[in-house]
Formats: sequence, structure tokens, C-alpha cells
Amino acid sequence: MLTLPEIVERSAQAYAYVTFTVRMDQMQKPANEGFPLLFAHLARHGIRPIGPAFYNYRRIDMADTLDVEAGIAVAAVGPEEDGVRFGTLPAGRFVTLTWHGHPDRLMMVTGMLIGWLKETDTALDVEERPDGDHFACRLELYESDPAEVPDMNDWVTVLAFKLR
Repeated sequence: MLTLPEIVERSAQAYAYVTFTVRMDQMQKPANEGFPLLFAHLARHGIRPIGPAFYNYRRIDMADTLDVEAGIAVAAVGPEEDGVRFGTLPAGRFVTLTWHGHPDRLMMVTGMLIGWLKETDTALDVEERPDGDHFACRLELYESDPAEVPDMNDWVTVLAFKLR
């Protein structure tokens, strides 16, 4: 199931993240390595997550590599170590869309959202460069906890892309 795109205002938000440069066929690396490192770091330092885990796509070159952050919003920032960093997700207008289903279909869902943006002449906050498209903020928020929802076909994912 897929919701219709909606334009919303989002506030700036502190977050913790681990950065990866991967090819599309390596997208499990941020999940398998980044999220466990991130959650262990937050627990060790008593930092409370306040939202769902997410990917933040910073740069995309579909023919080559992507720069992606495995991240989560936090109540407070803490020490940076072992590849865990802290930053601020930007405030502003975002287009959002919710997908109920297997994450393997997110590429198709994202393509549909990009098509809607083009049809409605709605511009993303992105800079095209020779090494790919650089995004101000392009989130894939994983609303479902795999420990609580083991069937990936039942997962809920929210796309939230910053608009220009």
C-alpha cells in the first residue's frame, strides 16, 4: 500500500549517523554494520533515540556509488568515536510518502515519487554534480522495528525528501 505524496514542514533535528559509500548492490552494509554500531554507541553513552532509524542519501550516482548515512534522530548529541558522528537534519519543506510493504520495492516507490515531483513541477533541494546528485536531505525512515515486525512485507517506510 502506498499513500499519496504530501508536502509537510519539518523542524531541524539532531541525529547520530554512520557514513558509507556503497554501490546499490551493497545497500545491506549500512544496515548490517551501521545500525548495530550506532545503537551500541548510543546505549554506551546514554543517548536516547527519538525516532525511527533511517537512511539519509547524501549523494547518488546510480551508475557508480552512493553516499548514505545510517542514522537516527536523538534527544541530545554526544561524543563522536568509532565512525559515529552527530549532525542536524535541516528544517524546511519536505515531500513525504508512506510505503507499506517489502523494502525491496522502495526503488520503484521512489521512482513513483520522483515522477510525481516532475509532473507537479516540485523541485527537490539537490545539486547536480559530475559525481552524482547531492541532496540536502533525502530520508528513508524505517517505521517498523524488525524485532517487532519480522515479516518484511508488513514493514512501513516513510520517504521524506527536502524541497528547494
